[in-house]
Amino acid sequence: MRINEVRELNGKELQQELNEQERSLMNLRFRMATLQLSDSNQIMGTRRTIARIRTVMRERQIVAQYNLIPSPPETVAQDEADTASAAKVDSTKEEVEE
Repeated sequence: MRINEVRELNGKELQQELNEQERSLMNLRFRMATLQLSDSNQIMGTRRTIARIRTVMRERQIVAQYNLIPSPPETVAQDEADTASAAKVDSTKEEVEE
């Protein structure tokens, strides 16, 4: 699962997916031990998926704890552009006053 796919899941779905991935990891480890696993990279991919899920769960916990609202990237870029244009206007005013 990609991070975007993980972020689209709600809390209950995240928990279900985490349980499923942990179960899958356990099965992959058993298959590896019994030499039935042909692609050992599946273990790494499953571990990374588990890490992504836990990261999103922790992000949501922090947001809920501190009542933070993440701002969309468009808003941040627009705020930076507004700040830059305001700085230009201020510097122009200083030049005119001199």
